[in-house]
Amino acid sequence: MSKLTQTVFATRAGYGLTVLRIFIGIIFVAHGSQKLFGWFGGGGLAGTAQWMESIGLAPGTLMALLAGGTEFFAGLALIIGLLTRPAALGLTFTLLVAIFSVHIHNGLFMANNGYEFALALLGGTLAVLIEGAGKLSVDRAIAAKAQ
Repeated sequence: MSKLTQTVFATRAGYGLTVLRIFIGIIFVAHGSQKLFGWFGGGGLAGTAQWMESIGLAPGTLMALLAGGTEFFAGLALIIGLLTRPAALGLTFTLLVAIFSVHIHNGLFMANNGYEFALALLGGTLAVLIEGAGKLSVDRAIAAKAQ
């Protein structure tokens, strides 16, 4: 196995990170489906694009596709534990954009639309990025088979 492949698929994490990864993945699939498909009360691609433009993230349709696509597909990757490090990296960048473009000026707390929830999710994505997918993951199975 090449060094890059080993870095992407290897994990030293246990069952705890598996649980964290799955729950964070569920949250991101739900948020991404709001942006892309309008599910769960979301605005869909057109509504999200319009909102993105209104906060200065242009072109709105591209930004909505990038944010929604990353959240939805990287969330799925986290749930099944496949390519979790690249997925976590994409979600980390998405969260940083959300924190600094939407939430930071509102302070920490969610009651004021602050960055509290995004910061908690950021901690989870960074943990997955650093530790890998955990014991119950496709990544671990691939890494074990390749050795």
